[in-house]
Amino acid sequence: MTGLLGVRRAAERAATRTPWLNSRHSFSFNDHYDPDNTHHGLLLVNNEDTVAPAAGFDTHRHRDAEILTWVLSGALTHRDSMGNSGVIHSGLAQRMSAGSGILHSERNESADEPVHFVQMWIMPDTPGSAPSYQQHDIEGALAGGELVTVASGSDPDAAISIGNANATLHAARLRPGDSLEVPDAPYLHLFVALGGIDLEGAGALESGDAVRLTGGGGQRLTAAAPSEILIWAMRSRLGD
Repeated sequence: MTGLLGVRRAAERAATRTPWLNSRHSFSFNDHYDPDNTHHGLLLVNNEDTVAPAAGFDTHRHRDAEILTWVLSGALTHRDSMGNSGVIHSGLAQRMSAGSGILHSERNESADEPVHFVQMWIMPDTPGSAPSYQQHDIEGALAGGELVTVASGSDPDAAISIGNANATLHAARLRPGDSLEVPDAPYLHLFVALGGIDLEGAGALESGDAVRLTGGGGQRLTAAAPSEILIWAMRSRLGD
């Protein structure tokens, strides 16, 4: 069992709001800086974003970040300077490795439906690598109500790869009453993207809540409502 368990409630998150964007930040991000809340393990960014119809992030640059986007509802159109383009939807595992530098845009091209998604950033093992892009549909795997390995730098069975050998992202869609065990890792970040669960040792968690664990896993979680969860299992932390 874990040696440290910290709960971060949804309402405690900083927020960026514009006429077209509602973004809530689990960690320090842009103008919202808290020296005591910069990362957990290897996870630097966990933003929950809602983008209005016919709006989005115009072309901008990233460097040396593994950027994973997980859509909860609606659709997000991706375009980048490597020529990749496509629509990210619910159930699609997607990763962009910024590497030595990449330009990209993310826009909601629907005329009437907002897009709701979580974007997560992990630092790569090797800075300055060639940029790359990968996506894979895992909608069918998610239907089983078990943890699905979405992305990993070490697990060959993951749906997509990432450029950090010490980080693995799992996801699950749960029906009320479904239960599973939190994986074992020195650093864990559990985010309730939708719904509500009960986590052993933490109690009730609602949409937008997160738990940061160190020293292992093994807790049972049980869905109290139809839910979607994202769990990062990390074998090291920044600075190790």
